Amino acid sequence: MSIGDIILALIVLVAVFFAVRSVFVKKSAGCSGDCAHCGGSCHHHDAPPKKK
Repeated sequence: MSIGDIILALIVLVAVFFAVRSVFVKKSAGCSGDCAHCGGSCHHHDAPPKKK
């Protein structure tokens, strides 16, 4: 096994690690519009603020 093969294997392992991590790690980027997942605290059903 040459050094090139080792570097290529490490790159593949890192890519697989981040792909698997992105599947299992939940990201909270705000309301997605699906109130079943945010416990009914979605703000997109609130009335828009009234202009004076």
